[in-house]
Amino acid sequence: MTYSTLSLTLIFILLPLLLSKALKLGLGKDITIATIRSIIQLLAIGFVLQFIFETDSPIYIVSMILFMIAVATLNARKKGEFIPGITWKIAVTLSVVEVVTQGILLGLQIVPPTPQFIIPISGMMIGNAMVLSILFLNRFQAEIGANEDEIELILSLGGTPKQAVQRHLTNSIRASMIPTIEAQKTIGLVQLPGMMSGQIIGGAAPVQAVQFQILIIFALLTCATLSSVILGLLVYPTLFNERMQRIHRLGT
Repeated sequence: MTYSTLSLTLIFILLPLLLSKALKLGLGKDITIATIRSIIQLLAIGFVLQFIFETDSPIYIVSMILFMIAVATLNARKKGEFIPGITWKIAVTLSVVEVVTQGILLGLQIVPPTPQFIIPISGMMIGNAMVLSILFLNRFQAEIGANEDEIELILSLGGTPKQAVQRHLTNSIRASMIPTIEAQKTIGLVQLPGMMSGQIIGGAAPVQAVQFQILIIFALLTCATLSSVILGLLVYPTLFNERMQRIHRLGT
């Protein structure tokens, strides 16, 4: 695809802009900014990845992964800004997800240890973990905020912090994992995933593309589980002190 051909895809941006203006949605500025940022960011990362692929240096690979974790952490923490230490908690969660998934893939030699495999897969895992973290934080804060009296009652009756929030923690973990599970139920029937479609467009055999996609969806399920569980276990203790008293109210 040439740059001139690529420029024709701006038609897909023109339609939302026209509809936003016609319906007075007020999204014209945001759409324009998002479009410009996406172009700049994707072109920049394209040149960076080309450099990393050519050098094949572990230092650059690790640096790229750390950069992705940092950006994902800064984005996700906005949804939990009222939780003490939320930044490092999200960073630890994303790091564990990355280490576990890549440890399995590389340790069992499922994929070769090259930047062409490590970086794209890491991006998918970290990006998915970021989204799952945001979903969990949104639901957990809503659960705790709506059931404060129940939590206080359990504590007053001698219950531990874990007992007080167990049901709400479980509900939040389950709710954050549902989109991933439901997406896997219809994969290949309702949608052809991005990685699979990209490989087919790039000339790979459909069966080979499917094999790699199966690898990814299985890894994403582990990613979803680890993200919600680890973040949940890190977050809930910060709501209480050593005397098992409620010391922090989410959203206040």
